[in-house]
Amino acid sequence: MNTSVIYALAAAALFGASTPLAKVLGTEVSPVMLAGLLYLGSGLGLLLVRCVRDRGWKRSGLGAGEWPWLLGAIVFGGILGPVALMFGLTLTSGATASLMLNLEPVLTALLAWVVFKENADRRIVLGMLAIIVGGVVLSWPAGGGAVVSRSWLGPLAVALACFCWAVDNNLTRKVSASDALYIAGAKGLFAGLVNCAIALILGAKIPAPGVLSPTLLIGFLGYGVSLVLFVLALRGLGAARTGAYFSTAPFLGAAIAIVLLGESVSLLFWLAAACMMVGVWLHLTESHEHEHEHQPLEHSHRHTHDEHHQHTHAEDVPAGKAHSHTHQHAVISHNHPHFPDIHHRHRH
Repeated sequence: MNTSVIYALAAAALFGASTPLAKVLGTEVSPVMLAGLLYLGSGLGLLLVRCVRDRGWKRSGLGAGEWPWLLGAIVFGGILGPVALMFGLTLTSGATASLMLNLEPVLTALLAWVVFKENADRRIVLGMLAIIVGGVVLSWPAGGGAVVSRSWLGPLAVALACFCWAVDNNLTRKVSASDALYIAGAKGLFAGLVNCAIALILGAKIPAPGVLSPTLLIGFLGYGVSLVLFVLALRGLGAARTGAYFSTAPFLGAAIAIVLLGESVSLLFWLAAACMMVGVWLHLTESHEHEHEHQPLEHSHRHTHDEHHQHTHAEDVPAGKAHSHTHQHAVISHNHPHFPDIHHRHRH
C-alpha cells in the first residue's frame, strides 16, 4: 500500500477518535476554550517533539512566498474551524457530528478542482455526490417548529467547520513539501493561543487539572499527530485524494460515540452511513494514469532516489535511503499511475 495512504488513514483514525472524546470534555468547558486547548496541546506537543528530533530549535525552512499560505491555513483551520465544530457539538450528537465531518473531503475536493485545478474524474465526482447525500440525510430535522430550527443549527455549524478545514487543507497543500512537524506545530500553537485568549475575554475559565490534562493529550494525538500525518499525505496524494481517505475518520468517531457514550442510533443514521460508505469506497478505489510531462522544478523534501529523483550527490547515498536536501528536477515525460502529489501538479 502507498505510504501516503497509510499516513492519511492513520490521521483519520486519530482525528475520528478525538471528536466524541472532545464532546465529553465539552460538557464542562466552553466551546472556544475547548478548541483552544485542543490546538494548544497539539502545538506544544509537536514543537517539543521537533526540538527533541533536531536537538534544539531550527529555522522553519519556509520560503517567503510560503508564509501567506501557512498563515491563511492557521486562520481557517486553526481558529474558525474548531470554534464552529465545538459550537456544533453542543447542539448535536457526537455520532451525527462525526458523520457530518464527511462533508470536509467533499468541500476540499471542490476547492481543489475549481480553485487549485487538481484533476477530477467521474469516480471521484460520484463519490462526492454520495457523501453529500449522506450529509443531507443525516442533518434532516426530525421534528417541527422551534425544534427544526435548533436541530439544523448544530449540523450547519459542523458544515461551516468542514468548509474552513477544506480551505485549510488546500492552503496547507501549498507548503506540504516543508517540515510537517513545524507546519502542524505552528498551526496548533498559534491557533491555540488565539482561541484561548478569545475564550478568556468572553469570560471562560481555564478548567481544573483533571480536565485540562486529558484535553491537552487529546489535542496532541487527535489534532497534532493527526495533522502531521495529514501533511505527509498531502505531499503524496494531493488535497482531494487525501481528503477522501481522511473521510474515514467520522466512522470511527461515530462508533466510539455509540459504544462509549451510549448514544442512540436512528434509521436515518444508518442510511446516511451507507451513502457515505459508498462515497468513500469510490474515492479509495480511484486510479489515474496517462502520459504526462514534468517541468523543471527545484525544492527540498525528504525523498529516496527513484524515477523522479535521479540527481547526484557529493557523497554516496545508499540506495533506498531517505534523505532531505534542495534538489532539481529535469524535464521528463512518461506514463504511470499517479496522484496530484508535489511532483504531479500538471493540468489536464
